[in-house]
Amino acid sequence: MKKKKIAIFTTGWCCEILSEFLTGLQEALLTTQTDLFLFLCYPTYADTEVIRQGELNITALPDLHDFDMMIIFGSGLSFPATVEDLIRRGKEAGIPIVIQGVMRDDVYYIGADNYVAARQLCRHLTEEHAVNDLIFIGGTKDSYDSEQRLQAVRDHLDEIGAPEQLREVVYTEWENIRVTRYIDTFCQEGRKLPGAFICANDGLAMETCISLSRHGFHVPKDTIVTGFDLIEDSRLFYPSIASVDQCFTEVGRECGRLFLDLANGKKRDLSITIPCRFVPGDSCGCSNLHNSDMARRMAGRANFTARAVSNYFNAKLHRIDSTVLSCDSYQTLKAELKRFFAEDHDFEGDSFHILLDPNYGLSIYDNGISLLRHGYSRFMEVLCSAENGRPYPEEQFPSAGLVPGYTEDDANHMYVFLPLHEAGDVFGYLVFRDCMQHVANHALQTYQHRFSLVLDRFRHSLSLNLLNKRLLDLMRKDVLTKVGNRMAYEDMEKLLQSEINTESQELFAIAMFDVNNLKLINDSDGHDAGDAYLIRSCRFICEIFKRSPVYRVGGDEFIAVLTGSDYRRRKSLLQTLQERMSPYSDSLPLPDDYVSVACGLSAFRPGEDRTVQDVLKRADEEMYRNKAAMKSSTSPY
Repeated sequence: MKKKKIAIFTTGWCCEILSEFLTGLQEALLTTQTDLFLFLCYPTYADTEVIRQGELNITALPDLHDFDMMIIFGSGLSFPATVEDLIRRGKEAGIPIVIQGVMRDDVYYIGADNYVAARQLCRHLTEEHAVNDLIFIGGTKDSYDSEQRLQAVRDHLDEIGAPEQLREVVYTEWENIRVTRYIDTFCQEGRKLPGAFICANDGLAMETCISLSRHGFHVPKDTIVTGFDLIEDSRLFYPSIASVDQCFTEVGRECGRLFLDLANGKKRDLSITIPCRFVPGDSCGCSNLHNSDMARRMAGRANFTARAVSNYFNAKLHRIDSTVLSCDSYQTLKAELKRFFAEDHDFEGDSFHILLDPNYGLSIYDNGISLLRHGYSRFMEVLCSAENGRPYPEEQFPSAGLVPGYTEDDANHMYVFLPLHEAGDVFGYLVFRDCMQHVANHALQTYQHRFSLVLDRFRHSLSLNLLNKRLLDLMRKDVLTKVGNRMAYEDMEKLLQSEINTESQELFAIAMFDVNNLKLINDSDGHDAGDAYLIRSCRFICEIFKRSPVYRVGGDEFIAVLTGSDYRRRKSLLQTLQERMSPYSDSLPLPDDYVSVACGLSAFRPGEDRTVQDVLKRADEEMYRNKAAMKSSTSPY
């Protein structure tokens, strides 16, 4: 029977509850062969629109016709336009669509009963702690979860006839820094603390505690703080956060059971709600209900291993940076990264893939080539790829296949896809397999971000180097004759001088040329004819000294630097020059193929010459003697 596939879309910021959900989902699917394809990204509300677009672009990668179900984990993916696009595509593909966290009438919904648990939290504050003054610290105004929790607070206060006890609602866009700014302003203005801060998640609650402590206030002595989600960090935090366990593992299991029922033709209700439970903690004055002391001891014990893992991970990221930035071409980059990951893939595992959009490599060499801003190219460049330890043999891979070398086997797997991009420019994507331990923290985000950053630095650095090289080539090239100009010769002279200074210079000679009768041709036939004569003379010199660089250093002056075989044959080459050129004449008209060049040549004398100028001076003197001899029709050669 063909293996089933489920596509899951979310962001990684909710990593703890996401990993609980995925664990429950995998447990429910143990009885059937089903692979999970998790399309993960890390956008924030603080990002610019183009950065969010670059992150969320990973949702455009899969063709949903290839899947048997789609899950949108709405506790993480709360960007309405992206959610609507995914639902549209899922409906077009004709597959079941499940959304968590945001109830809708047109798709299956599985979620935790936030509302009931939030009411329990409010009753606990009122009845057990006599709280009668509240501030609600929420996420965003369009967040279903946050607004549902706020509504529970309002309904509780209406029930007890005290709606005025909700002093203020603060929206943070789910960003802790906004909590810090709010608390700082609150305390600086000398405002009275409420009986409790009710926060829409544990992260906001912990930041509230930290910010209050910076101003000398202590939780729960001076005020109570509550959270939501009951993540591990909030249980280890001091004070442990009074929170709501949303039972995400059970939510995941129920999602898996829904998939199996639908696959077997069973009908299910569109809406499934899992009960939550409020769990008091130190932050509301109900001590040790999380057994936090023991959890903290175990966390401390694990810190040694965690530090070692973190040190290895950071060192590896630095090695990746160094490897990429040491490459001087795109081909070198591909070869070096294949070698690198063949030697070290402990973090990535035996199934790991780096796929780049083909325009990434092309854009390095041509600034006119634009990168995609939406979706992915039909074929991707395989930068590095191994499935079950077997390298993918081809240079390109069709992006519709998602995973190079993918085969259906007896084990259930989870593939995680992450975007590579800079702002809105698409670079490609990463694929990890069976990496729940990395999903449960932000390691994947760090890896993805660093890899995108180093690819961008490499691209810009190499592109800038190539552009500078082209500009330098243009600056060093004589416009008329296309050989090197005086600047190029001066660079060569510096190189020769540096080798003389270190006594590492191989033997060389300098030949100086002066084109005869240029002024005569300019005056008689015009400058176009003079230019043609210079080009013809330059080509004549290059054809004889074909293994030596030739430079135009003045209007009618050229220099050649002879090394290797041209140096060893310098006398015979000079003889050939004399034999092949036209006889010297200053009578008009001159033949159309007329070429007459005065030449002087001097070889470097080790132990005697201290500078290149010593050699050049002798060559210049020889050239003038030759020119005088040619004019008097007497050659010393």
